[in-house]
Amino acid sequence: MKSTNEHSLRFQVEKWLAPSHTASVHVVEFSRTLSGRRRYVCVETTQQSDLRALFFFRHDDGCWRVFPPAVDRPKTSNRLAL
Repeated sequence: MKSTNEHSLRFQVEKWLAPSHTASVHVVEFSRTLSGRRRYVCVETTQQSDLRALFFFRHDDGCWRVFPPAVDRPKTSNRLAL
């Protein structure tokens, strides 16, 4: 089981962008998605003129991930209408 810390935005930024102690990290955008109104954050870091940016999405379980949550879709029936 993962610790709560591994689901934090800080942990995910360090995992995916691997900023060094000399790199600057900035939140450049944050808002909500149009579908589902879910939170997202764009974080960028610069290391030796190398700019990296990633979007992080907040999921229903409170975790931040680099992929958006599944869109809420109504369940469909397997029956065909005649």
